[in-house]
Amino acid sequence: SNLMGQIRSYIQSGNLDGAMSLLRNNNSPLSRMLQKGLKRIGRPIKEIEGAIENVGKLEVAKLEKNISILGIVAGIAPMLGFVGTIVGVITIFHQVSIKGAIEIGTISGGLYTKMITSATGLIIGIIAYVLYHILNIMVEKIILKMETDAIDFIDLLEEPGK
Repeated sequence: SNLMGQIRSYIQSGNLDGAMSLLRNNNSPLSRMLQKGLKRIGRPIKEIEGAIENVGKLEVAKLEKNISILGIVAGIAPMLGFVGTIVGVITIFHQVSIKGAIEIGTISGGLYTKMITSATGLIIGIIAYVLYHILNIMVEKIILKMETDAIDFIDLLEEPGK
C-alpha cells in the first residue's frame, strides 16, 4: 500500500520518528497496528509480531462490532412483515364476523394492512441483507490488507542490515 511504502522508506533510511509521525497522522486500523510494531523495534521479532497481532485482533473486533445488527435486521424484518400479514388476516376475519357478510369494504382494510406490512418487511430485510454483505466484504478487504501489510512490516524488520 501507499502507507506501507512510505513506512518502508522511512525505516530503510533510519527515520523511525518520521514513520511514527506518519502513522499517528493516519487514523486507520493498519496505522494503529503498525504503530505498536514500530514502538517495539529493537525487541525480538516474535514480541513485535505478537504486539502487532494483538492490536490487529482488537481492530478487527472494532470493524466487525455492529455488522451483526444488520444481519439480525435482515432476518427479523421479513418475520415482522409476516406478523403484520397475520394481523391483517385477523382483521379481515374479525370484520367478517361482525358484519356477517363478505364485502370488499369489509376485507379491503385488512388486505391493505397485510400487503403494506409484508412489503415493508421484505424491503427492509432485503436492504439490510445487501448492506450486511457489502460491509462484510469491505471488512474482509481491510483485514486482508492489514494482514498483508503486517507481514510486509515484519519482513522489513528482518531484512539484512536492519
